[in-house]
Amino acid sequence: MNERDRSKPVFETPADTQVRFGKPPDGWRLAMHKVVFETDTPAGRVFDLVLIAAILASVAVVVADSMPNLGRRHRTTFEVIEWGFTVLFTVEYIARLLCVRYPLRYATSLFGVIDLVAVLPTYLAFFFPDLHALIDVRILRLLRIFRILKMGAYIAEYSALGSALAASRRKIFVFLSFVILVVLVMGTLMYVVEGPANGFTSIPIGMYWAVVTMTTVGFGDITPKTELGRLIASFQMLLGWGILAVPTGIVSAEFTAQYFRREPVGRMRVCTRCASAGHDPDAAFCKDCGAPLPSAPAGNAPG
Repeated sequence: MNERDRSKPVFETPADTQVRFGKPPDGWRLAMHKVVFETDTPAGRVFDLVLIAAILASVAVVVADSMPNLGRRHRTTFEVIEWGFTVLFTVEYIARLLCVRYPLRYATSLFGVIDLVAVLPTYLAFFFPDLHALIDVRILRLLRIFRILKMGAYIAEYSALGSALAASRRKIFVFLSFVILVVLVMGTLMYVVEGPANGFTSIPIGMYWAVVTMTTVGFGDITPKTELGRLIASFQMLLGWGILAVPTGIVSAEFTAQYFRREPVGRMRVCTRCASAGHDPDAAFCKDCGAPLPSAPAGNAPG
């Protein structure tokens, strides 16, 4: 791998999205693609801002609807607003399927599934009212809260965090394995020391106590009564302080490393003629229409 390959950004860019789902060659689908997927264009930024506002507002409606007093008093209003958001997100989902070259690939992707889940509960509750016989209708309604996950498609920092977690997955797995080992050992030890007389009726109960104590939550529903048990509990609390800092350091270190590996955002230039984005840092002409590209900012010029 040469130096140029190592410097490629870890975060997904509009160009990466185009490669995965396919960019239409021309026509109205290409124009729609620039608005829906190319977030570096003026129209794309407005589109994203409108959708973020709609997502937050729709989640606020779901939260308000779950409150008994507000739900009863404004039931009709909430239903009308909810159908408005459902129609909006349905149009957005259909638009995304229409303006990519590989619709099935998008529909089966993570964000494609999230887009579908964002609209499906409302339609299911309307067309299949008998579903309450199989599942609590409240669960179906509250599934709409998962619309908040759609924000990950419009905010680059979510992709950055996801990349950092993915790159740290082996270290996090080793850390969690160590935590499980400590919980098992300490839970078993407390079961032996305290016993059923003091509430530690089984090893799983002891493990539950170990998790609650290690995370410094301390519900107080089960506590050691003996002197030795309290000594072990004190050690477990101090151990928890140190353990909680480990995953934060792992992810933060990877996040920082990826920040220095990725290309500066200033190199992502937009064509002034066709508004296409995702050009290479050293490109002189637009890859779509052939027009000269604006120069990169002085601080971000390719080295």
